[in-house]
Amino acid sequence: MNKIMKIKMLLAATLVLCLSEVACPQAKKPAIMVVPSDVWCNKNGYTTTYDNQGTTVKVPNYKAALQDNTDLLLVISKINEMMQERGFPLKNLESSLKSLDNQAAEDAMLMSKSGAAAAESPIDKLKQVAKADIWMQMTWSINQTGPKRSITFNLQGLDAYTDKQVAGASGTGQASFSSELPVLLEEAVLSHIDNFNAQLQSHFDDMAANGREVALRIRVWESFDGDLESEYDGNELRSIIEDWVAENTVNQQFSTTDATENIMLFEQVRIPLYNEKNRALDTRGWATGLQKMLRDKYQIDAKVMMKGLGQAQLVIGEK
Repeated sequence: MNKIMKIKMLLAATLVLCLSEVACPQAKKPAIMVVPSDVWCNKNGYTTTYDNQGTTVKVPNYKAALQDNTDLLLVISKINEMMQERGFPLKNLESSLKSLDNQAAEDAMLMSKSGAAAAESPIDKLKQVAKADIWMQMTWSINQTGPKRSITFNLQGLDAYTDKQVAGASGTGQASFSSELPVLLEEAVLSHIDNFNAQLQSHFDDMAANGREVALRIRVWESFDGDLESEYDGNELRSIIEDWVAENTVNQQFSTTDATENIMLFEQVRIPLYNEKNRALDTRGWATGLQKMLRDKYQIDAKVMMKGLGQAQLVIGEK
């Protein structure tokens, strides 16, 4: 084989490699936001209460914790650093809280003319602003043995849409003379972090293949002239809605857990991560497609209301 032929073969192999990398890019990684766990916030007094339609509910107060606890800032910074080194895109808790403050209008309750309300907790609202795929909840405590210290930690990876745990890691680091929290944390977490990340990636890969799990509730305003059993073009409205859900889920994966004349509930609904334009698709965007279909095809108005990232409510009859 002459020298020119070898050069041609090398160039051809290089071209194939470049094309394959373009055609088969690396798998996307889930966006992460590190937050202190509910247990840590409660233990350290960083909680607040809000009124959820007459019921008092206690939730973590991340803003107070960040403003008051230096250790929390160090822990979040160190975990962010470790995740960033492994290629995971990050959402910053402090920045997300500031964005939430700038959207104070979202604090108002949405109330229908018929009196039905949709309430969101402060955490639900933060999730909508941050739009992270995974919330990494961190709990830690310092152990003192003579002059040595060690750290015991617990990491939970929670799907931001369903609040289901999809990854976990816990352990206690080796006792050390070091007094710096970030050093103790890194030493304790280092041997666990890659397995934890593999669990996160496996969950995200499953979502890419089988869709993101969300829930959809259908209701009707009292002012609506009809109900879900009303017929349009020879089909009941609830059948029309169920057909749309089937056509717009990955492999028609969903469960209809309730269906009456006034309410429908779809759970374990698997929606695509991206729409037909290859843009990220969230629960609101997906539910808005149903809203648009009802308006354009049957002249039925509806309002989309959200509870967190993963629960959409479509109320039929008015906007």
